[in-house]
Amino acid sequence: MKIAGSVAVVTGGASGLGEACVSELVSSGARVAILDLAEKKAETVPPGFWEHVIFYKTDVTDEMSVQEAIDGAMQSFGAIHVLINCAGVGTPAKVLGKKGPMPMDGFNKVVQINLIGTVNMIRLTAEKMVQNPGNEDGEKGVIINTASVAAFEGQIGQAAYAASKAAVVGLTLPVAREFADYGLRIVTIAPGLFDTPMARSLPEKVRETLAAAVPFPRRFGKPTEFAMLAKHIIENASINGTTIRIDGAIRMGAK
Repeated sequence: MKIAGSVAVVTGGASGLGEACVSELVSSGARVAILDLAEKKAETVPPGFWEHVIFYKTDVTDEMSVQEAIDGAMQSFGAIHVLINCAGVGTPAKVLGKKGPMPMDGFNKVVQINLIGTVNMIRLTAEKMVQNPGNEDGEKGVIINTASVAAFEGQIGQAAYAASKAAVVGLTLPVAREFADYGLRIVTIAPGLFDTPMARSLPEKVRETLAAAVPFPRRFGKPTEFAMLAKHIIENASINGTTIRIDGAIRMGAK
């Protein structure tokens, strides 16, 4: 799919991986709707971008909140061609900790945002995408989800996070098969260690230790590198129904 002239929706687009995707898409000629809870962070969007960007304060787990944002994007831009799901949380907790069993509300919150929020966005955005005219391949839309290497090598304390991200990986192929007749593609990206606001909050020594564990390049990934991959997925029609790791060849240990 050609990015120039297209319309994209990016959840979690006010910071981190989502913000990098917004910048990459706008620079490539797209208009973008940012769906995020962080209104103040969205104000950091470069001034020259605002004619191409619109912001909606959105809770991805809430059907009405998402529907209002999608309807607003449709009203403002006339169509939706691309969805990039970057909204997510990674609150750590052991299933059986020093204070006893894990509180289920914490587990549910992670699953609700990472999994249910992703599915909520997919279903409500796909409903609009199928209305688009197809290109020469009959393609009408592209959906990109964000999982994590934790989907494959979850560490101690990541039960909720790993489960939610593994579920995102698991839904990719069946949804791609279902959406094939509609002319929609769906692909998942599984990033490793990336230099996001969450990672920057870690102590410097911890960051150095984590970076040293990456075989090559021995550093945190750059959000722009994630965005470059997302751009390629959008433009390459043969990539569908799969999960792509972008992790510097790291394989996470138990701790």
